[in-house]
Amino acid sequence: MSVSIDLLLAISMTLGIYLLAEQLYRRAGRSALVHPVIVSIFSIMGLITLLGWDYPQYQRDTQMIHFLLGPATVALAVPLHDNMALIRKMAMPLLVACFTGALVAAGSAVILSDLITSDDVLSLSMSGKSITTPIAIGMVENLGGSGSLAAGLVLLTGAIGTLMIPTLMRLCKLDDHALYGYVLGLTAHGFGTAQAFEKSATCGAFAGLSMSLTGVVTAFLVPPLVPYWMIGF
Repeated sequence: MSVSIDLLLAISMTLGIYLLAEQLYRRAGRSALVHPVIVSIFSIMGLITLLGWDYPQYQRDTQMIHFLLGPATVALAVPLHDNMALIRKMAMPLLVACFTGALVAAGSAVILSDLITSDDVLSLSMSGKSITTPIAIGMVENLGGSGSLAAGLVLLTGAIGTLMIPTLMRLCKLDDHALYGYVLGLTAHGFGTAQAFEKSATCGAFAGLSMSLTGVVTAFLVPPLVPYWMIGF
């Protein structure tokens, strides 16, 4: 089977830009302001525009990279299995924190957005800001919001979360790796999970757990509640 030059170029460009962004991230002391995902997104956007590429075609050419997201997500089960005893011990507090965090994150964003802007599309799109992009886009579009706007808000939330959470944890004098990771995954989804694995496997395992649970809880509980959050604002 022949492989087109455009396909090879798209994949090589995407991987190359990410590797360069990763080096920049390390040299900048792992600051969330230059997170490799953020740098890569804007760099690729600029190159696509400069080269005059059609985005749907670029997306098709890089489908293999999208496919690898599945195995990468499943791989999070390995550190979870290694920390299963601790997870069972903390099961009830973790579930309470997840339900509370997911509902407060979505509810406060929707209510404040509707109160300040009265823009229904923006308010609905805000409901998915604290969960992973694939879940956020699907949920927001079903609610009548903008999937593209939701994806941008998810990106912004992740960047802010990874920037602020370490400082807040230091101020609260909390350094427990399980707690630290759970907070990162709950508030900053994939960005937070990636940062948590830099701290330790336990930290990353709890971040992955909270990221997954928050996505499920939000997808099931938030859509029925959104109309009530927007009433009267």
